[in-house]
Amino acid sequence: MKSDFQSEIRQNKAFGSLEEEAFLALQRTADQLQGKVSEWLKEYGLSPTQYNALRILRGAGDSGLPCSEIAERMINRDPDITRLLDRLERRGLTRRSRDSQDRRIINAHITREGLQLLKALDEPVHEFQHVLLGHMGERKLKTLIAMLCAARNSRV
Repeated sequence: MKSDFQSEIRQNKAFGSLEEEAFLALQRTADQLQGKVSEWLKEYGLSPTQYNALRILRGAGDSGLPCSEIAERMINRDPDITRLLDRLERRGLTRRSRDSQDRRIINAHITREGLQLLKALDEPVHEFQHVLLGHMGERKLKTLIAMLCAARNSRV
């Protein structure tokens, strides 16, 4: 008997394992949610990675963060954080400065304009996330979060 996921992707052949099916279902779900977020953020002139970088910098406060630490905290890896920050800086949403303790380190900071943009986005983002996932309910969402955490903590 075909699983719902097999039917969704129109796969006639059985998966090689339950792990394979789960892995592919997770990838497909992440891709579809990411696509919806990308489309939604276009209205605000941001990509998901730009939005994520701004959120990270808002959380860092006035001290900002070095590029390497921003890269470590990103939800989706971006191989070129420097270019990402260049684009945000050109829009006036971030700025960079040399670290006062170690002049070799350049810290990125969110600007007042960047903070204002995020503040304006906070409620619409919350509502958008609720539309995407709220139908699952609190119990299922907590279970999903725990299961995803367990998947990320595999031995590999």
